[in-house]
Amino acid sequence: MNLLSAIAVFCGSNTGGSPAYAHGAASLGACFAAHDVELVFGGTHKGLMGILADSLLKEGGQGVGVITERLYDKGHLHSGLQRHEVVATMRERKGRMAELSDAFIALPGGIGTLEEFMEVWTLNQLGEIQKPLGLYNVNGFFDPFMAFIDHMIAERFLPAEHRHSIVLESDPEALLEGLKTFEPTTVPKWLPGR
Repeated sequence: MNLLSAIAVFCGSNTGGSPAYAHGAASLGACFAAHDVELVFGGTHKGLMGILADSLLKEGGQGVGVITERLYDKGHLHSGLQRHEVVATMRERKGRMAELSDAFIALPGGIGTLEEFMEVWTLNQLGEIQKPLGLYNVNGFFDPFMAFIDHMIAERFLPAEHRHSIVLESDPEALLEGLKTFEPTTVPKWLPGR
């Protein structure tokens, strides 16, 4: 059983085209509060990040924002957070979020969200970190992404076992449970061949 006292969440600074995304972010924030899981996130009040934090705080949860100087100077810091850290660069922000967290979750978002998620998935795959990670598949958002992962497997760029090295759930309670019971893939990333 994995200890989940703090989870880093990557998600959109926009709210998306469906109310389902905002509802999903709010549900995850309330779930964190109910399970006494500290939220570690990008620290802004924008988009799904703001909705997630608002819900967490409304339910009495704890959150820490790790925000870049540039975004802090623009006034993007969520004012209700119990604590925050200001760092110089996005690279430092990601590193600090990883240090503070026991696991990672990605919600729907744009290229930044995907990049953050892919970095920690890669670090897990290479064995540089050993922390569970999951996709919160609100409104089927990550279905096309998982189809692309299947394409990587079919084209022999990824071992099939690595598809299951992440937790994929559309319910926040099931997602947390999956992260708690997650066991890392031990199959090497390198396929037989040249």
